[in-house]
Amino acid sequence: MSDVPGAPADLLRSLTRAERLLSRRLAAVLADDDLTTEAWRVLCLLADGQGRPMSEVSAEASLPPGTLTKLVDQLVDRNLVFRRIDPLDRRRIRACLTARGRREHARLDERVRASLAEAGVPADAALLDHLADLIARLDPAGRRAHAEAAGVRR
Repeated sequence: MSDVPGAPADLLRSLTRAERLLSRRLAAVLADDDLTTEAWRVLCLLADGQGRPMSEVSAEASLPPGTLTKLVDQLVDRNLVFRRIDPLDRRRIRACLTARGRREHARLDERVRASLAEAGVPADAALLDHLADLIARLDPAGRRAHAEAAGVRR
Protein backbone atom coordinates (compact mmCIF):
# COMPACT_ATOMS: atom_id res chain seq x y z
CA MET A 1 0.00 0.00 0.00
CA SER A 2 1.27 3.45 -0.85
CA ASP A 3 1.93 6.24 1.65
CA VAL A 4 0.29 8.66 -0.79
CA PRO A 5 -3.52 8.55 -0.63
CA GLY A 6 -5.10 8.00 -4.04
CA ALA A 7 -2.01 6.33 -5.48
CA PRO A 8 -2.58 3.87 -8.34
CA ALA A 9 -1.80 0.96 -6.03
CA ASP A 10 -4.59 2.06 -3.69
CA LEU A 11 -7.08 2.22 -6.57
CA LEU A 12 -6.11 -1.21 -7.83
CA ARG A 13 -6.23 -2.70 -4.33
CA SER A 14 -9.62 -1.17 -3.58
CA LEU A 15 -11.21 -2.24 -6.86
CA THR A 16 -9.79 -5.75 -6.56
CA ARG A 17 -10.98 -6.11 -2.97
CA ALA A 18 -14.45 -4.80 -3.83
CA GLU A 19 -14.74 -7.18 -6.78
CA ARG A 20 -13.68 -10.18 -4.70
CA LEU A 21 -16.05 -9.37 -1.86
CA LEU A 22 -18.92 -8.73 -4.26
CA SER A 23 -18.20 -12.00 -6.07
CA ARG A 24 -18.11 -13.89 -2.77
CA ARG A 25 -21.49 -12.44 -1.73
CA LEU A 26 -22.97 -13.18 -5.14
CA ALA A 27 -21.63 -16.76 -5.07
CA ALA A 28 -23.33 -17.32 -1.71
CA VAL A 29 -26.67 -16.12 -3.11
CA LEU A 30 -26.35 -18.28 -6.22
CA ALA A 31 -25.10 -21.41 -4.45
CA ASP A 32 -28.61 -22.55 -3.52
CA ASP A 33 -29.43 -22.69 -7.23
CA ASP A 34 -26.14 -24.36 -8.15
CA LEU A 35 -25.08 -21.42 -10.34
CA THR A 36 -21.67 -19.79 -10.57
CA THR A 37 -20.98 -16.09 -10.83
CA GLU A 38 -19.83 -16.72 -14.41
CA ALA A 39 -23.19 -18.33 -15.22
CA TRP A 40 -24.95 -15.37 -13.58
CA ARG A 41 -22.98 -12.93 -15.75
CA VAL A 42 -24.05 -14.84 -18.85
CA LEU A 43 -27.71 -14.86 -17.78
CA CYS A 44 -27.54 -11.11 -17.12
CA LEU A 45 -25.99 -10.43 -20.52
CA LEU A 46 -28.78 -12.38 -22.21
CA ALA A 47 -31.60 -10.92 -20.11
CA ASP A 48 -32.39 -8.16 -22.60
CA GLY A 49 -34.23 -10.73 -24.71
CA GLN A 50 -32.28 -9.98 -27.88
CA GLY A 51 -29.74 -12.75 -27.62
CA ARG A 52 -26.07 -12.11 -28.23
CA PRO A 53 -23.37 -13.60 -30.41
CA MET A 54 -21.23 -16.05 -28.47
CA SER A 55 -18.11 -13.97 -29.26
CA GLU A 56 -19.72 -10.93 -27.65
CA VAL A 57 -20.81 -12.91 -24.59
CA SER A 58 -17.27 -14.26 -24.27
CA ALA A 59 -15.79 -10.76 -24.31
CA GLU A 60 -18.37 -9.17 -22.01
CA ALA A 61 -18.35 -12.03 -19.50
CA SER A 62 -14.53 -12.10 -19.52
CA LEU A 63 -14.51 -15.80 -20.36
CA PRO A 64 -12.34 -17.57 -22.92
CA PRO A 65 -14.43 -18.97 -25.82
CA GLY A 66 -13.88 -22.61 -24.81
CA THR A 67 -14.90 -21.94 -21.22
CA LEU A 68 -17.97 -20.05 -22.39
CA THR A 69 -18.98 -22.91 -24.68
CA LYS A 70 -18.84 -25.39 -21.78
CA LEU A 71 -20.77 -23.01 -19.54
CA VAL A 72 -23.46 -22.39 -22.17
CA ASP A 73 -23.69 -26.16 -22.72
CA GLN A 74 -24.49 -26.51 -19.01
CA LEU A 75 -27.07 -23.71 -19.19
CA VAL A 76 -28.63 -25.37 -22.26
CA ASP A 77 -28.82 -28.67 -20.35
CA ARG A 78 -30.68 -26.82 -17.57
CA ASN A 79 -33.08 -25.29 -20.13
CA LEU A 80 -32.00 -21.75 -19.22
CA VAL A 81 -30.33 -20.87 -22.54
CA PHE A 82 -30.67 -21.90 -26.17
CA ARG A 83 -28.54 -21.23 -29.22
CA ARG A 84 -29.74 -20.14 -32.65
CA ILE A 85 -28.16 -19.06 -35.89
CA ASP A 86 -27.85 -15.29 -36.19
CA PRO A 87 -30.41 -14.17 -38.80
CA LEU A 88 -28.13 -11.36 -40.01
CA ASP A 89 -24.93 -13.43 -40.21
CA ARG A 90 -25.58 -17.13 -40.57
CA ARG A 91 -21.97 -17.90 -39.64
CA ARG A 92 -22.56 -16.65 -36.10
CA ILE A 93 -24.37 -18.34 -33.24
CA ARG A 94 -26.47 -16.30 -30.82
CA ALA A 95 -27.20 -17.35 -27.26
CA CYS A 96 -30.64 -16.49 -25.87
CA LEU A 97 -32.53 -17.08 -22.65
CA THR A 98 -35.36 -19.58 -22.71
CA ALA A 99 -38.67 -18.69 -21.09
CA ARG A 100 -37.47 -20.63 -18.04
CA GLY A 101 -34.17 -18.76 -18.19
CA ARG A 102 -36.00 -15.41 -18.13
CA ARG A 103 -38.05 -16.50 -15.12
CA GLU A 104 -34.98 -17.79 -13.28
CA HIS A 105 -33.04 -14.61 -14.08
CA ALA A 106 -35.86 -12.44 -12.73
CA ARG A 107 -36.15 -14.54 -9.56
CA LEU A 108 -32.40 -14.56 -8.95
CA ASP A 109 -32.10 -10.88 -9.77
CA GLU A 110 -34.48 -10.11 -6.90
CA ARG A 111 -32.41 -12.23 -4.53
CA VAL A 112 -29.13 -10.65 -5.66
CA ARG A 113 -30.56 -7.13 -5.33
CA ALA A 114 -31.90 -7.90 -1.87
CA SER A 115 -28.54 -9.29 -0.76
CA LEU A 116 -26.69 -6.24 -2.06
CA ALA A 117 -29.20 -3.87 -0.45
CA GLU A 118 -28.82 -5.75 2.84
CA ALA A 119 -25.06 -5.18 2.61
CA GLY A 120 -25.58 -1.49 1.84
CA VAL A 121 -24.11 -1.74 -1.67
CA PRO A 122 -25.26 1.32 -3.63
CA ALA A 123 -27.32 0.37 -6.66
CA ASP A 124 -27.56 3.86 -8.09
CA ALA A 125 -26.63 5.02 -11.56
CA ALA A 126 -23.88 7.30 -10.22
CA LEU A 127 -21.64 4.40 -9.21
CA LEU A 128 -22.21 2.69 -12.56
CA ASP A 129 -21.48 5.98 -14.34
CA HIS A 130 -18.18 6.35 -12.48
CA LEU A 131 -17.16 2.79 -13.26
CA ALA A 132 -18.20 3.11 -16.92
CA ASP A 133 -16.15 6.32 -17.18
CA LEU A 134 -13.14 4.58 -15.64
CA ILE A 135 -13.50 1.68 -18.07
CA ALA A 136 -13.83 4.07 -21.01
CA ARG A 137 -10.67 5.93 -19.99
CA LEU A 138 -8.74 2.68 -19.64
CA ASP A 139 -10.21 1.05 -22.76
CA PRO A 140 -11.40 3.71 -25.21
CA ALA A 141 -11.97 1.12 -27.96
CA GLY A 142 -14.37 -0.78 -25.72
CA ARG A 143 -16.24 2.27 -24.45
CA ARG A 144 -19.56 1.53 -26.12
CA ALA A 145 -19.58 -2.18 -25.29
CA HIS A 146 -18.73 -1.61 -21.64
CA ALA A 147 -21.28 1.20 -21.27
CA GLU A 148 -24.00 -0.98 -22.80
CA ALA A 149 -23.05 -3.90 -20.56
CA ALA A 150 -23.33 -1.65 -17.53
CA GLY A 151 -26.68 -0.32 -18.71
CA VAL A 152 -25.29 3.20 -19.08
CA ARG A 153 -26.59 5.39 -21.87
CA ARG A 154 -24.29 7.98 -23.33
